[in-house]
Amino acid sequence: MKTVAVPTYESVSPANQALFDNLKKGLGFVPNLYATIAHSDTALTTYLTLQNAKSSLSAKAREVVNLAVSEVNQCAYCLAAHSMLGKMVGFTEEQVLQVRAGTAPFDARLDALARLVRNVAQTRGHADNAVVQAFFAAGWSEGNLVDVMVVIGDKTISNYLHSTTKIPVDFPAAVALADVRELATA
Repeated sequence: MKTVAVPTYESVSPANQALFDNLKKGLGFVPNLYATIAHSDTALTTYLTLQNAKSSLSAKAREVVNLAVSEVNQCAYCLAAHSMLGKMVGFTEEQVLQVRAGTAPFDARLDALARLVRNVAQTRGHADNAVVQAFFAAGWSEGNLVDVMVVIGDKTISNYLHSTTKIPVDFPAAVALADVRELATA
């Protein structure tokens, strides 16, 4: 059975090596998922451009999208990475878990966002109209809705890539929501 290996610096194109150098400067390392994208001579540039594009969404709102989509798609890699990033943008551990479950009871606006994102991801884009209307009622705009869809697309790409390749997770593992629920009822 053929498996997908995480490429080394030496095995990727010179253009991707330059991107690896920039990632090392910014993050301190090249995450395995980014390295895996570098199997393609062009995809890493495209993906990083998408991830770093301007957006009407704040860093916290983007992490709500990342966490909720990754939970629906059960992506161990992205759940690990974005649980850490969620804390870096100011969420507590409990808030990260709530967002992963598709709610944000600590903030009405983020709650409407989390509920929308979970619904969109679960229905593969066929969102419930009541959920969409609640999103708008919470103060989000049509432009925000479009930007949410772009971030959902970005996260779906990385979720699917990891789920298909099963490359090693190089972030601290995220706690499974089922484990948290079991502890709460024990």
